[in-house]
This record gives sequence, C-alpha cells and structure tokens, in this order.
Amino acid sequence: MDLFEYQARDLFAKHGVPVLDAVVAQTPEEARDAAQKLGGGVVVVKAQVKIGGRGKAGGVKVAKSPDEAQQKAEEILGLDIKGHVTKKVMVAQGADIAEEYYFSVLLDRSNRSYLAMCSVEGGMEIEELAVTRPDALARVPVDALTGIDEAKGKEIVDAAGFDAETGAKIVPALMRLWDVFKNEDATLVEVNPLVKTAGGDIIALDGKVTLDDNAEFRHEDHAALADKDAVDPLEAKAKQNDLNYVKLDGQVGIIGNGAGLVMSTLDVVAYAGEKHGGVKPANFLDIGGGASATVMANGLDVILNDEQVKSVFVNVFGGITACDAVANGIVKALEILGDEASKPLVVRLDGNNVDEGRRIIEEAGNPLVTLVGTMDEAADKAAELAAAAK
Repeated sequence: MDLFEYQARDLFAKHGVPVLDAVVAQTPEEARDAAQKLGGGVVVVKAQVKIGGRGKAGGVKVAKSPDEAQQKAEEILGLDIKGHVTKKVMVAQGADIAEEYYFSVLLDRSNRSYLAMCSVEGGMEIEELAVTRPDALARVPVDALTGIDEAKGKEIVDAAGFDAETGAKIVPALMRLWDVFKNEDATLVEVNPLVKTAGGDIIALDGKVTLDDNAEFRHEDHAALADKDAVDPLEAKAKQNDLNYVKLDGQVGIIGNGAGLVMSTLDVVAYAGEKHGGVKPANFLDIGGGASATVMANGLDVILNDEQVKSVFVNVFGGITACDAVANGIVKALEILGDEASKPLVVRLDGNNVDEGRRIIEEAGNPLVTLVGTMDEAADKAAELAAAAK
C-alpha cells in the first residue's frame, strides 16, 4: 500500500524523524486556515497524489501568506497529475534550504536483501541522476538483522560522499528512517529531498512510504491509511470475505481453487476468447482449498456484481476438498444468492470424487449452469456465452 506524503510524514514523526509541521486541507479555505495555524508566514502547498513529478506538473507551490496559500490551493485542487486528480493538499512550513540530498531504503527483490541508496544530490532530477550518473547514487546493502545502526549509517553517508560534519548529522536521521522501515513493515521508505537548512538542521522534507500488505495483520492502525476512494468496491468486498480476488478488464468471471489453477484458467479463457470477439477474463479469484457453500456464495456474489461480467467459469480440481463437496457448495450458493444469480455459469470439475460431483450438479438442474468435461471446452463455452451477451 502506497501512502500519501502527509501519511508518510506522520509515520516519520511517530518514529522521531525530523519533519516540519504540516496540515492537510481539502478546500482552499482550509488551506488558508492551515497556513494561518502554521504561523502565517511562508508555507508550501503540495498536491497529495500517489505519483512522482508533482513539482514539474504544478502540484507544489510556495505561498508567502495565508491568502496566497488559499490561492495556490485553488490552483492545485482538482489538478490532474499523470491521471491522478488532486483531492487534498498538504500545507507545510517553509524551510530555509541550504542543500538537498536523497535517501531511500527498500526491499531489493532481485538480490533478496535490503538496500539503502543515498546521494548528496537530491531533488526533482534524482531519476535522471540515477540513469546518467549512477556513480553519484551510493548503493549500500543492509543486513536484515542489524539494519541501519550507527556504523551502517556512517558507511552509507561515506559512500554517498558527505563531508564528516554533515554526515554525522545525517546518520541519526537514517537510523530513525530504518525504524520506520522495520517497525511499520515497509518495502520502501524514501526521502527526497532530505535537506540541510541554513541553520544546519537535517529535515525530511518529503516522504514516500510503501507498506507491505502481507504484514497488515500486525498493524491494525494501517487500515486507517487506506485510500478508500481508490479501492475498487468489489475488491473491498472480496477482502472483507477473505477472498483472493483481483479485478481485471474482461467479461468472463473466474473462480478456481488454487492460485496455479486460476492462473492457468486465465490463460485458457484468454486464448479461447480470441475466437469469440476478443473476450477476456474479468478477474482472478482463488477460493483456496475449501469450497463450502458460504465461500462459493461469497465468490459468486463478488463476481456477479461486476457489471462487466457476462458469464462465469467455475474451474475446480477436487483434492482435499472432494468434487461432491464443491458441487454441493455451488448448488447451495446459487440457492443462497437467489435472483442475484442471473448470469450463466460454466462448471468444470475434475479430481477426487468427480463422478459424484457431476451427478449433484446435473440433478440440481439449475438452468444457469452448464457442466463441461474438460478445461479447454469449458473455457470455450464460457467465452462463447460472454460474447453472446455482449
């Protein structure tokens, strides 16, 4: 989960990273009040969108008075920055910047380790710097057990080319930023710029944080950080029901038991769909090893409420959960949903107790259900039905 800058700033403050005071505003009038609250002097009005390049796009503006802060907020609110519409701004205290630096710590998946990156040159051109002058961006591996302690912090600032005096001031900030990374279960913590003020203070002036969704069970407070406006309602419903669901842009709803089987199902549906006007899979939905009536009903409820879905392909291989249990789950799920189930279902069962499972489906005689013997044939039928309903 990517955080807005103001949320990253709050996490930084929580862990003792030096930051400036700031207030979030959703209207120009609130921006004016925020600037007044911050002392009435120079502030920076910053678009709160989860995308880089805000400054170049006009999403970051300096204001020298509360009235000017209101004016700048009027210019920024509603601004489209690379497809992200600005709905909030952060009004932050101004800073007397002497120098700008860059720092990040991230999960380096390719090397299965953590990596710290640091440069004495921060600011808007950091991406260009990484490409044109990669030597100017120090890359220092970080051990998961020791993290960024004082010794590692010194190694990072030395590798980045800081002078001894400045480096000594930066090390404590890097240690606290590691605390954010570790204690919040992040996969990325980035500060650009990390600045030194004219008075010699080190401040994290901008922040980007990505949290690991797999660790959210350890952080009940992280739920409040989710951008509810950006969450697809179907994905939110699936998450509430503990379903492994990802919405895609297609017409054939997919339900399977096991991630590998579902991925294969996506492929065969996409291939079959080429013969039926370009029909595609509408989602990834893995119901896991259990296919009870409740689980199946929850899965069908999510998929059938997707307006793009024209047909549903239920592809189940009976293993620990036998096919007869799956079949009973499908039959009872359709009974539970009643009139909400109005789209054709293609069901393919195979594996443990398959004959009994097929018998249950056939005897139920639900007019929405078509039982098909093989995976390829079922994918073709689902694509055909979806194409006919388009």
